[in-house]
Amino acid sequence: MGMTMTQKILAAHAGLDKVEAGQLIMAKLDLVLGNDITSPVAINEFGKNGFDKVFDNTKIAMVMDHFVPNKDIKAAQQTKQCRTFAGKYSITNYYDVGQMGIEHALIPEKGLAAPGDCIIGADSHTCTYGALGAFSTGIGSTDMAAGMATGQCWFKVPSAIKFTLTGELKPNVSGKDVILYIIGKIGVDGALYRSMEFTGSGLHTLSMDDRLTMANMAIEAGAKNGIFEVDDKTLEYVKDRVNREFTVYKADDDAVYDEEYVINLSEIPSTVACPHLPENTVPASELSDIIPDQVVIGSCTNGRISDMEKAAKILKGRHVAKNIRCIIIPATQAVYKECIKKGYMDIFIDAGCAVSTPTCGPCLGGYMGILADDEIAVATTNRNFVGRMGAKSSKIYLASPEVAATTAIAGHIADPSEV
Repeated sequence: MGMTMTQKILAAHAGLDKVEAGQLIMAKLDLVLGNDITSPVAINEFGKNGFDKVFDNTKIAMVMDHFVPNKDIKAAQQTKQCRTFAGKYSITNYYDVGQMGIEHALIPEKGLAAPGDCIIGADSHTCTYGALGAFSTGIGSTDMAAGMATGQCWFKVPSAIKFTLTGELKPNVSGKDVILYIIGKIGVDGALYRSMEFTGSGLHTLSMDDRLTMANMAIEAGAKNGIFEVDDKTLEYVKDRVNREFTVYKADDDAVYDEEYVINLSEIPSTVACPHLPENTVPASELSDIIPDQVVIGSCTNGRISDMEKAAKILKGRHVAKNIRCIIIPATQAVYKECIKKGYMDIFIDAGCAVSTPTCGPCLGGYMGILADDEIAVATTNRNFVGRMGAKSSKIYLASPEVAATTAIAGHIADPSEV
């Protein structure tokens, strides 16, 4: 009986020839990640347990992104605690104001994640790095503390679901539509503590940004992780970013999967997840009666340069509808600079959008776009739970950058092909 991609990575990091679903293992880590909300808790636990050194100062990353630049005194204190810890232990990959970006966009951009890696992060969307063929998963701050000290973490080896992708996406349909379509198909608990493994001929038609978006939202199906088969696009992406050796793992032909799905990319429409779960998906074309108050384009899911490009293409020469507040948040400083270089900033501002420095901001109801009672947002973020972006009575519709930008112009939710 063969192993899946995830099982092979975990076996290698546990020093074992083979692992099986359900097996408990202790695995070595290639990266331990935290942010300005989760790292302070881990730092406190680190101290309480008497640790006085980190396992490897080059394999820990702290990214100040959720409430940075600081929105209030508490946020400032948390960031100060992280800054002090990073200085004390000479943490190489500490990113603060001016250097930081949204963590799950910044880590791949900086080459800190590579194929075959075993990565944990005290943030549920750490599963993003599966796009590169890594095993990466979210953990709690206590596990982050132990990981920083020992370089290890225990796991229960997950079983897997195989997604074979075929065909090619239609114009103005992207990775966000694919993952929303899949979550709508299997449900928010459809992959509970399992690995979502993506392969097939259609995989090669997806950009790396499409894959990063899809892996990012594996957790929204309850998955332990999402992981993509490594191909030429993956290797090209990491070539000039990752400056260390890595190993590519491919699933065995006789690997065992709980379920298998064949997804024809050419059949997927522009898709929107309605309140209050990511599984409540319908085609964007069926929601023209929804008139939002705010559109947000950004986040760790859709704040990369290709997302900015898609939004700029739609917004160019047009203006945001009077009833809409449109907020655009490039995910990293590099993305921000590229937007300036390519003229996207002029397009966004001329269209009546507000443009922010990189930050998670409104995604988790932090700042830079909180919703009032009964307000509606269309957002390229990853969660639309009750009160996620502000008032409990507010509503969030999750969408692609194409749908979000089109909605901002139309004044109601709209399919990009119809405008």
